[in-house]
Amino acid sequence: MSLDAVLDIVAAICLISGALLSLAAGVALVRFPDLLTRMHAAAKPQVLGLLLVLVGCGLRLRTGVDITTLVLVGIFQLATAPVAAHMVGRAGYPAGDIRTDLLLTDELADHLDRTAREQKDPART
Repeated sequence: MSLDAVLDIVAAICLISGALLSLAAGVALVRFPDLLTRMHAAAKPQVLGLLLVLVGCGLRLRTGVDITTLVLVGIFQLATAPVAAHMVGRAGYPAGDIRTDLLLTDELADHLDRTAREQKDPART
């Protein structure tokens, strides 16, 4: 078996695995009950699925320009997905979209209470 055939097989495995992870993330977005679990499903397996698809494409294409583009797409995805998930969680918490009965620790409640008190009485600060 030649090197090209082995790389094509590895690329196919990466592409199929990435597609299955992305499918699982999409199903979890529909099935999970609250914002935090949906946010987790959107961030973790989706990013790994995309990275596996990018690796599979890179192994299949094997040209410098294509691999450079795929690396840039992966870097931008790794840089933006956690920030977007964090901002969705921060925006959803005060709106009441989070089930607080499922939280083990609620580190944001004290901060929001303090902020609300400061907005009511700015002279106290």
